[in-house]
Amino acid sequence: MRIAGAPISWGVCEVPGWGHQMAPARVLAEMRDLGLAATELGPDGFLPAARDEREALLSSYGLGLVGAFVPVVLHDPDRDPMPEIERALDGMGGVLVLAAATGLDGYDGRPALGTRAWATLLSNLDAITARAARRGRLVALHPHVGTVVETRADVERVLGGSAVPLCLDTGHLLVGGTDPAWLTRFAAARIAHVHLKDVDAALAARVLHGETAYTDAVRGGLYRPLGEGDVDIRDIIATLEGAGYGGWYVMEQDAVLTAEPPPGAGPCDNVRAGLDYLAGVAR
Repeated sequence: MRIAGAPISWGVCEVPGWGHQMAPARVLAEMRDLGLAATELGPDGFLPAARDEREALLSSYGLGLVGAFVPVVLHDPDRDPMPEIERALDGMGGVLVLAAATGLDGYDGRPALGTRAWATLLSNLDAITARAARRGRLVALHPHVGTVVETRADVERVLGGSAVPLCLDTGHLLVGGTDPAWLTRFAAARIAHVHLKDVDAALAARVLHGETAYTDAVRGGLYRPLGEGDVDIRDIIATLEGAGYGGWYVMEQDAVLTAEPPPGAGPCDNVRAGLDYLAGVAR
């Protein structure tokens, strides 16, 4: 299987005040030691901005780059997202994992979009998809808690109103009210990238119903090691593979850290447990 990692699994996040941020050297070394083949980019500043320096650093750990999570405001009629998209395409390789950002810090709230904002969002998604394709690149929209594409209604509106491929994030979809197994069956042909998470469904429901903030839920154990939560990861992978999916599976389990973990412990334990689970799925 094509399995990669993501810095957010080690608590490295673009949100101000998210938590303790581990150093790149330790995160990349633990990815290598776990046998991961590649990583996503992580937030600005985590890896070198210069492409050749970044590639050399990743190569020194035996890792490739599968893409980058890029949050951009796409719904504002007075804001052109293309300069940000072009910079992202210039500065990274792999899949551009696009999030429809709210323009606010963090993921604990989002605005409701009107008709004009939705029309702008859908038009921008198609324009960005076409721009990336002309450059030989792939973009995948990531439905994400605390963005303007979060709920099942949002996802269905995007599927019906644009041609943008999707990043299937098995955790954010469930938290937003979409069954990821259903979406995999319904729209396998639209899925271009996968983030694997397992989820405590009871805690996810509290986020969905506004009883718990997303960040507090992550801190409280919203994401579980693969196979220990309520997402049918095995069925999702079987459906994707049966449909001919040839992209990456990114171990991407959001974590919030309060301090530097002891050597050989911490987030790597959850990633290791997930890899053990995937080894069983592959058999």
